[in-house]
Amino acid sequence: MQAAALLPLTGCAWLYGAAALLRRGLYRSGALRSVRLSGRVVSVGSLAGGGAGRLPTAAWIAAELHRRGHKVVLVSRGTARRRGEPVLVVSDGRFVHGCAESAGDEPMVLAARTPGVPVLVGRDPALVGLRALSAFGADLLVVDDGFRQHRLQRDVDVVTLDGEFGLGNGRLLPRGPLREPIGVLRHADAVGVVDGPLPEADAPRVDRCAPQAYRFAAKRRPRALRPLAGGRASPPGALAGKEVGLLAALARPASFRRTLASLGARVVAQRTFRDHHRYRERDLRGLAREAPLWVTTEKDAVKIPPSWVGRAEVRVLSIDLEIEQAQHFAEWLESRLR
Repeated sequence: MQAAALLPLTGCAWLYGAAALLRRGLYRSGALRSVRLSGRVVSVGSLAGGGAGRLPTAAWIAAELHRRGHKVVLVSRGTARRRGEPVLVVSDGRFVHGCAESAGDEPMVLAARTPGVPVLVGRDPALVGLRALSAFGADLLVVDDGFRQHRLQRDVDVVTLDGEFGLGNGRLLPRGPLREPIGVLRHADAVGVVDGPLPEADAPRVDRCAPQAYRFAAKRRPRALRPLAGGRASPPGALAGKEVGLLAALARPASFRRTLASLGARVVAQRTFRDHHRYRERDLRGLAREAPLWVTTEKDAVKIPPSWVGRAEVRVLSIDLEIEQAQHFAEWLESRLR
């Protein structure tokens, strides 16, 4: 009975995978035209929905290459943003000009994490790239969620995997979490595992599909806890022994819950929404009655005006990415971009 019930999802997943492979194949064969820009291009993507450390990896790469003297611009699609101009300058590297409603939540987080690096948003990465080159004199583009964006030719493709989640059930959407068949990893130049190692069953599959790829590992580390309305931050350890509510719109909120538990907090209430949810004031009513303290993510905080939470105390947990052997990874990137 269960197998029969899953047949429609299995059929949809097969069609989804076939379409993804066909589109990739048409671009690689030249049947669909891709654009080569004068600057170098690094894409950062993931196989599974929900990011798998993709966003902080893109921010780390952009910030590190900027520190090494490159003129870097970050490019994002701005998922769930309100339609507007084809190219939106979210940040010019000095000042943030966009908001979550017009730019999307992830570009706002990228802008906050990469001071000195402009952040541009648009659905057509080739068009955004041209704007980055002409307006900011960029010689290097870092494209967030770019592994599936074939219209723009890349010099380096970086793919991230979540060590705890791995490949999930190994199925394609909507039957599973994967956005492309695992075999496309053969096109990746580097594969990073965030909060690894990978599950025992997934590691050999990744090895078989991407034997040539550079490997790196990374860890997400809680950095600070700041009030939603602004003010002095406290160390993440301040959550130890506290009863808290969890407020998040993520693909995998259970991961955030585990982070809070690792800091010694006890989650006594929870309000979760679908990924990229656009908050409304009514979503936040009555928080103070359910928990004495609420914790949310940077991605959520850019969409929540402090006035909406009333008397509730809401704090934002900032999380950094630490790359193991970071210097070696940065030098490898530079060598591939020369």
